[in-house]
Amino acid sequence: MKKSFLFLFIGLMMFTNIGCDKDFEEINANPNEPSAVPSGLLIADIVRVSTNNLYNTFVGGDMGGCWAQHIAKVQYNDEARYIPRESIIESLVWKGFYEDVIADSKSIELLAIEEENPAMEAVGLILQAYGYSILTDAFGNIPFSEAIQATSEIFSPAYDSQENVYTGILGLLDNANSKLELAEGSINATSDILYGGDAAKWQKFANSLKFRSLMRISGVKDVGAQLTDLLGKPMFGSNDDEAKLQYLANDPNANPWYERIVFGVRGEWKVNSVLVDKLQELSDPRLGVFVAPIETGEYRGKPSGIFDVPNDEYKYNNVSPLGDFYLNPELPGYMMSYSELQFLMAEAAERGLISGDAATHYNEGIRANFETNGVTDGLAAYMEQGFVAYNSSIALQQIAEQNWLALFGQGFEAWTEWRRTGFPELEPAIEGAINEIPSRYTYPAIEQSVNVDGYSGAVSAQGPNLLTTKVWWMGN
Repeated sequence: MKKSFLFLFIGLMMFTNIGCDKDFEEINANPNEPSAVPSGLLIADIVRVSTNNLYNTFVGGDMGGCWAQHIAKVQYNDEARYIPRESIIESLVWKGFYEDVIADSKSIELLAIEEENPAMEAVGLILQAYGYSILTDAFGNIPFSEAIQATSEIFSPAYDSQENVYTGILGLLDNANSKLELAEGSINATSDILYGGDAAKWQKFANSLKFRSLMRISGVKDVGAQLTDLLGKPMFGSNDDEAKLQYLANDPNANPWYERIVFGVRGEWKVNSVLVDKLQELSDPRLGVFVAPIETGEYRGKPSGIFDVPNDEYKYNNVSPLGDFYLNPELPGYMMSYSELQFLMAEAAERGLISGDAATHYNEGIRANFETNGVTDGLAAYMEQGFVAYNSSIALQQIAEQNWLALFGQGFEAWTEWRRTGFPELEPAIEGAINEIPSRYTYPAIEQSVNVDGYSGAVSAQGPNLLTTKVWWMGN
């Protein structure tokens, strides 16, 4: 009897299992865990990571603002003396941009193709181009043509020359522009924390970023025809078009400078004496915005470097901190600004790479940055005075130095543009570990073990893996 009952139970269970097997996947699918993520949902995280990592005080401050001599430190100043932290380079720049920016942007592109959504394809292409531009400007030769191809079993990608990387970046941006010109598809407005789903503004970003990319390589490659072609395409037309992340009032979504210096109570980041001297020399109304006074009411910067700090001459209370405006938790983080585009256009016009009036672009760049900084008085008088008034005989220096000022707070970009133009003329840090301002970041040590062939090829082609090895667009 027991056996009969057991057989009956087993038979019943088999019948039940067979019956339940029908439509099993549909019945057991979790609606809260979709198997495919819509492409638009990836935008927000990519924008946050790229901006947060560049604005991180150890990147944008130590290995950007300090090297561009906007910032100086009164303690913990190894990076300011050209001894960068390997862990920061690897985690926030190399891995941060490859894994969290470029790979996810590639996913946007591929998902959007499946969705038949050209507008989202373009967003994925633009963000890939932006990520690669940061990486190649930081390191020089990098993996590009074989990057992000683990599904093809490429785990040790070859490094491309910087020239080829830039060719690839320009191709990505051209492809993005062609997708946006179709005016087909849509961008998730909620997830798009950069432009709220406005495809026209993404197109302006693509073309403005292309203009910056072409100017970056303009010292080593003839790009005049490509720059001229861009004049007929939509680019940033005002500060409203800028590619910038609007930060929020509270941690962890506040501006990284606020989170580290104010919320994190870390006051070693101060302003550089080179910056203060230049602002005072020009009677620049932005002085009180960029810089806060010390207890005596004066604005006092500190020179780059110096091993033994704090000391009596340079310590926490006798060197000016950043102005309150730049410690605002809601201060935007920039991927590219309108004023930078205007200064690049001024340079291109002055060098004869494009037609147009260089002085007009130069003056507009200054005006736009005054507006960004909330400075409403003194603009006309400022632009009429001495070294500021446009003068063709010294115009390239004027443009570069005004761009350097306007890039205050954008440490990585300020250092990158200084490397390209050489203005203002800067002296290396006092008691620096090397006797010149770095030209690049060194490759992460992990590349020497996990990608031996790629790393060795890059070093052989580009030069020693040193801070002083120049990247291709810097020339010889």
